[in-house]
Amino acid sequence: MGIDSTNASSGENTHPERAKIKSTAKGTITMWAMAILIITSILSLRGLPSEAKFGVQSIFYYIFAAVVFLLPFSLVCAELASTYTKSGGLYRWVSEAFGPRWGWTAMFLEWMTIIIWFPTVLMFGAASLAYIFWPESFDQQLASNKIYTLVIAFILYWGATFNTFRGTRSANRLSTYGGLFGTIIPTVILIVLGIVYFASGKTIELSDESFFPDFGNLSTIVLAASIFLFYGGMEIQAVHINDMKNPARDFPKAIFLAIAVIVIGYALGTLVIGIVIPTENIDLLQALLVAYNKLWDSFGLSWLGNIMAAFIMFGVLGQVSALVNGPSVGVMAVAQSGYLPRSLQSVNKNGVNQNILYISGAVVSLLSLVIIVLPTVESAYQIMSQLATIIYLVMVLIIYGAFIRLRRTEPYKKRGFRVPGGKVGEWTVCSIGIFGALAALLLSFLPPSQISTGNPIVYVGILLVGSAIFIGLPLIVYAYRKPSWRNPNAHFDPFDWQIEGREPSQVSKWASGYEPDEDESEKGQAKAIANHAKGKH
Repeated sequence: MGIDSTNASSGENTHPERAKIKSTAKGTITMWAMAILIITSILSLRGLPSEAKFGVQSIFYYIFAAVVFLLPFSLVCAELASTYTKSGGLYRWVSEAFGPRWGWTAMFLEWMTIIIWFPTVLMFGAASLAYIFWPESFDQQLASNKIYTLVIAFILYWGATFNTFRGTRSANRLSTYGGLFGTIIPTVILIVLGIVYFASGKTIELSDESFFPDFGNLSTIVLAASIFLFYGGMEIQAVHINDMKNPARDFPKAIFLAIAVIVIGYALGTLVIGIVIPTENIDLLQALLVAYNKLWDSFGLSWLGNIMAAFIMFGVLGQVSALVNGPSVGVMAVAQSGYLPRSLQSVNKNGVNQNILYISGAVVSLLSLVIIVLPTVESAYQIMSQLATIIYLVMVLIIYGAFIRLRRTEPYKKRGFRVPGGKVGEWTVCSIGIFGALAALLLSFLPPSQISTGNPIVYVGILLVGSAIFIGLPLIVYAYRKPSWRNPNAHFDPFDWQIEGREPSQVSKWASGYEPDEDESEKGQAKAIANHAKGKH
């Protein structure tokens, strides 16, 4: 899933633009390098079992989600990232369009998406750890045990958090090796084993069904909505477009190449699971591990299944280590512009914002308790995945809105990359993208028919209440902000509308290609501080 890489940061730096993956010099990222960057940040093994329940239809869903979500959202994020290159990322994009209230809300939703995502990957990590042992019957019982899963989730998360307090250099190294040995190599092995298994004429469990789903029965396609979260994270990766020599020419090529590889990788990996495990026996947490066991066992090498579980567990450790400090980067940008308390603006001697990490840890721990509330570990995993998808898609819709408004309020601002096709291209891309996000958002509230989620009223209620809390909380925090939160010694580049002295909704009068100089930016920051003291945005 793309969120596995979202906000991967180098927490030893307090500046948001440097705290993400370090940017290289202008013109040093080629089309091929950009494609590889996108592929490695999005392709993941963890979500394959949920789509394997659809069999051949999963290919349709992967292609559909790529067309209506990954492609349009990538193009929109690329234009925004190449236009608003100062620190802040999506917080800056949305604040330039709608003001800091909605910029903070979008940033908070991304933060919460990662927070909600954590329990799901921690559950998967607990299952992977269980499958390192022998025999498989013991593995399955242990991986399904609620107390075991909860304890391992706490150990993994808080262990990674306390390790991050020491700085993130070792965490970044673990993330790099975890991505290689815990995702890329296992993915290649899974696909190769599946091809050999299929070619050798062994028993195929994949059902013979239509390529197209039954759209008349929405509860059967709910799990497909999670693909949108698999493809998430382009709002972070798009920043690298500023390091391409010719983004207008090369980025579209890179994204099309990346999409082709991602769709093929996901589709083949999903089909391999469906080939060796009957649909009714696919467990969202354990099916990938069971598939490795069955594949290796068919070649008389059953012990290698346990080794693969260790590899995947290592990959989970890498993901958790990389992302524990990630959310603090964007939240720091909000805090430094004066919209969060001073206590959330400080870092320790290693450049890590411990207070934000404590808040993240408390929320992750609280959300992990859903493992105990719901009937099975699998159902807890599912509801957390759906809640993360809902929160993420709301943020996506806000970004689309920001893109549309900024095309109107700052039409002459220099853009390193433009969505191709002029106004027709703009409206085509946005219409397709908004349609896809809305459809997946609405589907995410329905209980899936393929797994037991307990009482449907409780299931939907958790999603509705959880969504309302996570969307409403940043608006409440903003409403009760205090002038004292603004630290005059903290530097955050003012927004264009602050420099120009207009409202975000008003059209800029700057000439084509105009960029404010340093003096104008300093005056804009002084105005922002003064307005903040008066309680204005």
